[in-house]
Amino acid sequence: MSKSERDEARTFLISVAAELAGMHAQTLRTYDRLGLVSPSRSSGGGRRYSERDVDLLREVQRLSQDEGVNLAGIKRIIELTNHVEALKSRMSEMAAEIDTLRANQRREASKSTPSTAVVVWQPRQSRR
Repeated sequence: MSKSERDEARTFLISVAAELAGMHAQTLRTYDRLGLVSPSRSSGGGRRYSERDVDLLREVQRLSQDEGVNLAGIKRIIELTNHVEALKSRMSEMAAEIDTLRANQRREASKSTPSTAVVVWQPRQSRR
């Protein structure tokens, strides 16, 4: 299991996540309502925050307090950051696919296959 999978598997109640992020639990509820952070839900509907969510909460707080970015701006920054990460992932997938296709093409070109070229022969016209 990778670190990111472990981070996603471990979740915290809202009170613990608020303490870890240095915020009030009501702030976390507000951020959830605004779509800044989207924690998973328990079967009873309670919010469950992953370590990734807590890191995101800390980043929201930093952008708000240290950089003076409003919540709408923070939401846009998060959306764009997620979009860039998705594009990077897709680009890596495509680069791997291109490498595979090129390797297959080189392998096919190196095979010694008989020529399938067609030569058309026409007899010379006889002299009269």
